[in-house]
Amino acid sequence: MSFTQELWQNNIELYQKTLNLPFNQELASGTLSTDAFCHYVIQDAHYLLAYGRALAIAAAKAFDADDVIQFAEAAKIAIIVERSLHNDFMQHFDISKQQFESTPLTLACHHYTSFLTATAWSESYPVVLAALLPCFWIYAEVGKDIVEKTVVNNPYQAWIDTYSGEEFHNAVRNVIATVDKVAARCDDDTKAKMHAAYTMGAKLEWLFWDSAYQQRQWMGLTD
Repeated sequence: MSFTQELWQNNIELYQKTLNLPFNQELASGTLSTDAFCHYVIQDAHYLLAYGRALAIAAAKAFDADDVIQFAEAAKIAIIVERSLHNDFMQHFDISKQQFESTPLTLACHHYTSFLTATAWSESYPVVLAALLPCFWIYAEVGKDIVEKTVVNNPYQAWIDTYSGEEFHNAVRNVIATVDKVAARCDDDTKAKMHAAYTMGAKLEWLFWDSAYQQRQWMGLTD
């Protein structure tokens, strides 16, 4: 069993809970409320900017030139996708630029982006990769599951197509291969930290989708 297979198997129960979240089930059936999806899109745009920055730091810490290219390109793509959310989904669902800019990060989004950026700056390259992997891998698997269940004329089909498409899945396979390559040269202590970082990232993936479905905000707090 490869290192990444160990990561996946050790967190399979958490993945199943993520797959079974009402957000993902209703996204597949096309019954997800527009308000919940808009909440998600706004927070995802905030998230992707931070994710792009963490990927850029991973590129800077990479062990070899190929990895520098891989994660620098991934950082660029994350920002391109973030902008496409503005140009496509936000326009389609009538989310204004002012509405996006005035919407703060939710507790879940703040927690997730803070974890990624803190890990990217403070940890070694292998641990950074493990923290970044859940967003790649879990999105790909969720996208694959949803596209098999989606209904005709699903209002969220464009989102589903993005994360179930071959281009995205190929990129994910390349990241998984890189993580295995890097893990092969790590000692046991580093691998243990990689396991912990991956599990935390997977937990925050669950939290992000659950928060979007509940449309959670910073309740009871003022400026």
